[in-house]
Amino acid sequence: MTQTDQQLDRIERSIDIDATADKVWDLIRRPGWWINEGEVDPDVEVRKDGDDDLLIHPRFGEFRLRTLVVDAPRRLVYRWIDGEDEPGTRVEFTIDSRSRGGVTLTVVETGFTLLGKSHDDVVKHVEGNTAGWESELDAARRFVTGEAA
Repeated sequence: MTQTDQQLDRIERSIDIDATADKVWDLIRRPGWWINEGEVDPDVEVRKDGDDDLLIHPRFGEFRLRTLVVDAPRRLVYRWIDGEDEPGTRVEFTIDSRSRGGVTLTVVETGFTLLGKSHDDVVKHVEGNTAGWESELDAARRFVTGEAA
């Protein structure tokens, strides 16, 4: 993988949240909490299907996620599962305490270049998800702190 491919294969975004790690963990431990329309849905439908969680979104459809790593309340890693057990991107959340109080929530999504898409399609996917993560982290902050949009 070239340097350009490595840069293209990774999104990393963070947000400071004035809340405890446990409170943020209560959100991120919910598979697919970030699949929404700019506001975290407190009552999303998620059901177990073997090793996977199946999130049913009323507008966007079904999403299959597999939990890879759980290190409460600091780190959680999911893998999107596309189609018949085809791996999608890897989504890792970390929660780090800040010295002045609160936490920093970071998301790292990787694996775009392994999705079997053309270079142009990967670029579009990464651009869309980059903007999406910025919006979703802000939604997470508002949800956890009770701040209005």
